[in-house]
Amino acid sequence: MNYKENARDDEYEISISIHKPIFHISAVAQMIGIHQQTLRSYEKQGIIRPARSDGNTRLYSVNEIERLRQMLNLVNELGVNLAGAEVILRMREQIEVLQDELNDTKNEIERLKRNKNF
Repeated sequence: MNYKENARDDEYEISISIHKPIFHISAVAQMIGIHQQTLRSYEKQGIIRPARSDGNTRLYSVNEIERLRQMLNLVNELGVNLAGAEVILRMREQIEVLQDELNDTKNEIERLKRNKNF
């Protein structure tokens, strides 16, 4: 964790990896406004897969919390069922991976073009 001091002594910024599981189920339930049992149900259905601590406590990352928020938005705001929301999120993730691969390929082509000119 990085601590960054601001102008006032009682203010600071904490930087954490969005993939590091650090939030307990009670905090996550409160953050996104659903019951803990709903989170357990989503886990049982395979919709989410929280990490587990050595003591078997569920731990969620910032990335997983954001995924839950997106899923709940699809369900509550757009009327998509849970299975449909999961498919949409999985497709979004696949598109992001493919976009990254495309960008890497474009960068490699540009690098090869530059090297060919020398």
